[in-house]
Amino acid sequence: MNRKAPFLCPDWVKRAEPMEGVERIEAWFHGKAYAMHRHDTYAIGRTLAGVQSFSYRRSQRNSLPGNTIVLHPDEAHDGQAGTDEGFRYRMIYVEPSLFQDVLGGRALPFLEGGVTTDPRLAAATATLLQHVGYTFEPLEQSDALAELAHALAAVAGTPAPRAKGDFLAARRARDYLHANCARVVTLDELEATTGRDRWSLSHDFRTFYGTSPYRYLTMRRLDAARHMLLTGASLAHTAAAAGFADQSHMTRHFSRTFGLTPGRWLQVAGRTQRG
Repeated sequence: MNRKAPFLCPDWVKRAEPMEGVERIEAWFHGKAYAMHRHDTYAIGRTLAGVQSFSYRRSQRNSLPGNTIVLHPDEAHDGQAGTDEGFRYRMIYVEPSLFQDVLGGRALPFLEGGVTTDPRLAAATATLLQHVGYTFEPLEQSDALAELAHALAAVAGTPAPRAKGDFLAARRARDYLHANCARVVTLDELEATTGRDRWSLSHDFRTFYGTSPYRYLTMRRLDAARHMLLTGASLAHTAAAAGFADQSHMTRHFSRTFGLTPGRWLQVAGRTQRG
């Protein structure tokens, strides 16, 4: 007698409206969720159900319900279900600049393992990891980010002295890249804007924002591209308007960053939970 295969709910991703450097999602996946990719933001989340498995810093990590996940900017990782039942999770993506506003130039906090049960981080993420339908007041989000930044620094043992480098130059570069992300920005422009040579500036930027200047520029283009795609713009138009050389250029960066092609991302981002 043939047994019917169990019904599997389709993969889905819900997302909140981005707010001042913070993105929030809740998702459900069976099997393979994401290929290897990396963000220029912190990815901080909580597993809600199932086993959330991922490769991170040359090791396999497994997050159980209630565990807190902390992925450092620009660290490659993937994502998949650790069991046949699938997994559900919430995640926030926080621009390092928001934590720098709190830490004032200290080195970015780094947690080696990627998964933690530390109660300080569980408490500090509780507000930001509410369901995606919840709308924050501006001050509420600001306070929650400050609490999270301090908790990360405490758990990571981040030293109090300021990191070596020119924080003001890095911030000027970030602001300039943000304002000019839809066009080619030259190294000469950045040097003139910041007063730093390109190698020193690259070191400053990684020290204070966790990624390279070019990576930051690419991510801002991808932010614009996702917004345009959700409004129905074509891939070709989106690529040109966001500042990419062509559609294949955008698709390559999109897949490297989010672990999904633009088409697949639209497919799961448009779904809502069933049942």
